[in-house]
Amino acid sequence: MKFSFRQLAVIVSVGCLAIAFSSCSKKGGANSSNTTGWAYNDPDWGGFEYQSGYEQETGPGLVFIEGGTFIQGRVEQDVNWGMDNAPRRVTVASFYIDECEISNANYREWLHWINKVWSAYPDQYKLALPDTLVWRRPLAYNEPYVENYLRHPAYADYPVVGVSWRQATNFCRWRTDRVNEQILVNEGILEMNVNDQQNENNFNTEAYLYGQYEGAPGKHQMEDLDPNNEYRRVRIDDGILLPKYRLPTEAEWEYAALGLIGNTESERLSDRKIFPWNGHVVRNANESQRGRMMANFVRGNGDYMGTAGDLNDKGDITVPVRSYWPNDYGLYCMAGNVNEWVDDVYRPLTFEDEEEFNPYRGNKMQKYVLNDNGAPVEKDSLGMIKRTLETDQDIADRKNYRTADNINYLDGDNRSNAVDGGAWTSSDTNTESMYAGTPNSNGLRNLVSDLTRVYKGGGWRDRAYWLSPGTRRFLDERESRDDIGFRCAMIRVGSPVQGR
Repeated sequence: MKFSFRQLAVIVSVGCLAIAFSSCSKKGGANSSNTTGWAYNDPDWGGFEYQSGYEQETGPGLVFIEGGTFIQGRVEQDVNWGMDNAPRRVTVASFYIDECEISNANYREWLHWINKVWSAYPDQYKLALPDTLVWRRPLAYNEPYVENYLRHPAYADYPVVGVSWRQATNFCRWRTDRVNEQILVNEGILEMNVNDQQNENNFNTEAYLYGQYEGAPGKHQMEDLDPNNEYRRVRIDDGILLPKYRLPTEAEWEYAALGLIGNTESERLSDRKIFPWNGHVVRNANESQRGRMMANFVRGNGDYMGTAGDLNDKGDITVPVRSYWPNDYGLYCMAGNVNEWVDDVYRPLTFEDEEEFNPYRGNKMQKYVLNDNGAPVEKDSLGMIKRTLETDQDIADRKNYRTADNINYLDGDNRSNAVDGGAWTSSDTNTESMYAGTPNSNGLRNLVSDLTRVYKGGGWRDRAYWLSPGTRRFLDERESRDDIGFRCAMIRVGSPVQGR
């Protein structure tokens, strides 16, 4: 059979295309595009990188919390008659949270790093120091704790206290960078150069991702599948770097503390808990440990630890972070020992208007400070990429942004449309003017402001009522106490179920 030149050209073209598709199919479905048939992760096909079946690694110190629906809040026996946490059904996405509260040793590691790396900025060390004077009381001899609690090895595994919400948040940022730096070292992508890092030349995750950190001389890079390049730095879409450590939201903390995973059969909840353990009492019901206190708290007036020879909770003040029995998620001291900061701004009526999925109050949308080319500016003096708050004009300039309330906390800024007309909708009306966080001309200020943060869990100074995860209190984010500490959390990316 004879073919014309045009027919031969078509046959050759189709044959080549068939060979190409055949080559792709041999790589398997996950290695070729079901849109174009082009091969993934192949320099000969442009080097587009793709991976399927990604599973997030569990960061150091964290425990996986499988999310779900639960009844957030509790008002039984509300001793303050505040009614600020009325029960409502919400859903929390899967996440990770620290097994234990952050200890003095954990926190001193941060202080050591600041003193070593940010040597030109001694004020940063002072800003990070816990306030040891929180131990002082007018008519109590607590001076030994002022002098010893933070640094003496006898208290190394005890929860850090005297830290403000701001200090806790900064610790989370530092921890993110140290963990991701170690990951890159373990992968052979960076060389550890702790002693060479000074001031702004320190590893910061965002600075690295935006090309503002080069690392030690002779460092390794990843092989670049783009045929135009040989090597490249790690990108966020490689899935190597972990998401940031942060404070848990109030809903996450309460969900994790209750540990309802041990009270369900299929989708049926057999028993709604009052405390992180089963039952309505604060003593252990198991035969081998019957009668022992389940948490570190005040049993009654003047009784902080019981009688000599039979101390009921074995803690005069705080106790080591791995004390008592973990809840059904494997978390220690989610009741008692120290209260814990969460990320949320406090409002007494949050339960009325929060979202049903991942409820949280505290969004302050930020943006990078960009140069004329639209890229993030260079690092600041501490090695961090600069950010600033988004404004109404920023949102108006972004054509792909929906027209909605994306500023502040949805309860006072001029975009919330609480009422129509009048001065209320002027651009200078916002939550900072509604809730004054700093003293006014008369020296007065609201207790509830944009600077007021929630803390939960009960502490060594508290009665049993505050051990219930549904209770909540608040404090200015700049203040600290001898019975408030914190633990960190991290989002779960991808499937809400591990290994799927």
